[in-house]
Amino acid sequence: MREVDSNVSSTALKALSVLEFLGEQQRSVSVQDVAAGLGSDRTTAYRMLATLVQSGYVVRDESAKLYRLSLKVLSLARHLVSDDERSIQIVRSLRRISEETGETVHYSALDQDCAVLVFRSKGVQRVSVDFQIGDRSPLTSTSIGKVLLAYEDPRFVDTILARGLPKLAPKTITDPEQFRRELSLVRAQGYAYDDLEFAADMRCLAVPVFEKGGRVPGGIAISGPSSRFSLEKLDELRTVAAREAIDLSRNLGGFV
Repeated sequence: MREVDSNVSSTALKALSVLEFLGEQQRSVSVQDVAAGLGSDRTTAYRMLATLVQSGYVVRDESAKLYRLSLKVLSLARHLVSDDERSIQIVRSLRRISEETGETVHYSALDQDCAVLVFRSKGVQRVSVDFQIGDRSPLTSTSIGKVLLAYEDPRFVDTILARGLPKLAPKTITDPEQFRRELSLVRAQGYAYDDLEFAADMRCLAVPVFEKGGRVPGGIAISGPSSRFSLEKLDELRTVAAREAIDLSRNLGGFV
């Protein structure tokens, strides 16, 4: 049983859960929607929403009595993705890959137990996988997750695997030891594939981007429908992505 930290505010955690729930919705929602989504009672949901409205992070439509995130939420993240030299370098690399391949290209970074999409360059393919900036993906069933874990401290990997490997698609790896072997392979070859592991109709590839000290805080990934993304296609795209990732790693001080 997990020990409860007396320094943690349960009220603050509930309010943050409401923010996360609202952020996942593509429409305004009611108090009852929030209560059902969080598994709480209506009174608690209403109190959390009222607090967030008062603080300016949530907007209430008085006529319909519905709630949505306010634009103030953007102010929390404005410094995370700033136009500094590092960000400019990453975006330029993504654009070069996208221009050469025609595919949408992503740069995702490790954030706690997920990979978060931070930058992207839109491709020209009409049939594609439309991930958005800010989307979070699991570490154990995606190519970018494998890349990030492959270069992490083994103790962190142990923590992630101890939480289980849920089966999300036909080829999701659910055996911890098999997954550890997969990470060893990723580290040896310098890239990772997701072959119908995250979704039944999608394949992906990812390559690491090294920074100072040999760290791998993020990586470049390309995802697409399995109807277009054969394993042979992944090989072609990986060649382009790996070449650009090496150049980017040099520019970011990852290679001496």
